[in-house]
Amino acid sequence: MQNTHLPFFPMENLNVIIIGAGMAGLAAGIALQQAGYRVAIHERFTDVRPAGAAISLWPNGVKVLNRLGLGEKIAAIGGRMETMGYRNGFTGEVLTHFSLEPLVRRVGERPYPVPRTALQNMLMDALGREHIHFGSTLTGIEEDAEGVTAFFENGTSARADLIVAADGTHSILRNHVIGHPAERRYCGYVNWNGLVAASEDIAPAGAWVTHVGEGKRVSTMPLADGQLYFFFDVPLEKGLPAEKGRAREELAAHFSGWAAPVQRLIATLDPTTTTRLEIHDVAPLTRLARGRVVLVGDSGHSTAPDLGQGGCQAMEGAWVLANCLKSHTLGIPDCLTRYQDLRIERVAGLITGARKRSNITHAMEPEKTAAWYEELKQEDGSAIMDAIARTILAGPLH
Repeated sequence: MQNTHLPFFPMENLNVIIIGAGMAGLAAGIALQQAGYRVAIHERFTDVRPAGAAISLWPNGVKVLNRLGLGEKIAAIGGRMETMGYRNGFTGEVLTHFSLEPLVRRVGERPYPVPRTALQNMLMDALGREHIHFGSTLTGIEEDAEGVTAFFENGTSARADLIVAADGTHSILRNHVIGHPAERRYCGYVNWNGLVAASEDIAPAGAWVTHVGEGKRVSTMPLADGQLYFFFDVPLEKGLPAEKGRAREELAAHFSGWAAPVQRLIATLDPTTTTRLEIHDVAPLTRLARGRVVLVGDSGHSTAPDLGQGGCQAMEGAWVLANCLKSHTLGIPDCLTRYQDLRIERVAGLITGARKRSNITHAMEPEKTAAWYEELKQEDGSAIMDAIARTILAGPLH
């Protein structure tokens, strides 16, 4: 009689290569280490280079860090964000301002704005820096029935059971997985961001404040150690010339006539450390895994930051991947396909939602933007917090 039993593949002692030592790669590395696997991360840069000054980690991302044993540490380096509000960019008039406590109680955790360098250092320490190979640029891979080999620019190679592609929005492994190049789409606006000392004449203590007008935004969030994270958004054509160190002059021109807190922020910021980014996303992918290669983080779901979920989805993906590998025994390609099935609709919805939100926020649809400004005047916080909560609670650790 024919044996119809599916083969059993023990998932103990897997050897995992991760490409990229950003937030996604480090979170995946920690989750896979804690699952009992051997992990080596290869990073093309020779030092830590976070993209942007800080990040808002919403409770779905924080819950993953809690499960990884890092809850106390993220609370120590994160800012205490107690309230949220919007103001008229020109007059400074408060459009809405409300406590975030109802959101925290509903979802069971608080958000933490955190400097990217502090977060990345925390994750590297948790992983163990000896597991990270800096200056290690991937040039290609070869996959066979028994494993996959990664080849690097320095002439070395490494063999593993699977490769986690956490190589960001410019991922070279994404093309391998989806079978064709993925186009990065310009979202229509430029973002400047950085850190300044907290000051009541810029924003009240513990408040996330956003000034809005003309499709532009100026936002500040409280960080630990008496700092504020700031960002400016301006709808602009792609590819305009920009000279490093001229952020103050550029922003003063874009925000001429705006309210006093905005002018104070521009005068206070350090133009040499302020980052200027043209914001892009990548349309939702049709797959996140192929064979023994899987996409995690921006390689698989590069999104506009307008829902604040980029980093949180990196955390979620790391957790789901580790659990799929620990929970199934039909082989690595099967596990990675199950990961894909659990994640693909989740991240596609957030990419689409962030692009839709970005279009409204940045006046790509002027009538909708004007209507949003009017809605803010009537907002008591409940609709905004409900939308945030539904995004958080749709994650794997709800």
